[in-house]
Amino acid sequence: MTDLNDPYALLLELESLSRNSAKGLPAQVDITPHWSGIGFNLLGHRMVAPMGEVVEMLRVPSYTRLPGVQPWVLGVANVRGRLLPLFDLEHYFGTQAPSVQKRRRVLVLEMGEIYSGLLVNEVYGMQHFPIDTFTDTISDSLQELKAYFSGSYVQMDMTWAVFSPFNLARDPSFFNAAAA
Repeated sequence: MTDLNDPYALLLELESLSRNSAKGLPAQVDITPHWSGIGFNLLGHRMVAPMGEVVEMLRVPSYTRLPGVQPWVLGVANVRGRLLPLFDLEHYFGTQAPSVQKRRRVLVLEMGEIYSGLLVNEVYGMQHFPIDTFTDTISDSLQELKAYFSGSYVQMDMTWAVFSPFNLARDPSFFNAAAA
């Protein structure tokens, strides 16, 4: 027993009691870094665009068709006072797979002076992938479009192709929207 009149002895006993009843530190767990992107469906594939390349996701706004343009150019929409050109990506890539119109969304990209909306079949929202699941291979069915992809992530037996809207925006054929 400690002398109740000795403050130093009381502090030593308090320290001893605290150490005996303290829980240990939690185990150190290795945290795997993750890569994040916006998941969407296009051409029947799950794809993901880097977070920094998509500034917004929208429902398909009402738009005005433009005369004398390629069939994959839907038109132009007024989005909060800015004119947003809309492009149907499936049609641009030469495919027109049936899709549920209610699920179609627009991924908005802004790169310097370029402000455009890319119509996709469905958006899955933010996706997070452990960086060690990245592979630089892409599906055989996407090989002809490989200039727009940097690889893929595999998560829960699903492959997500990494699609770059910026690579698409740098392609001169994409901005040759005038009808031939």
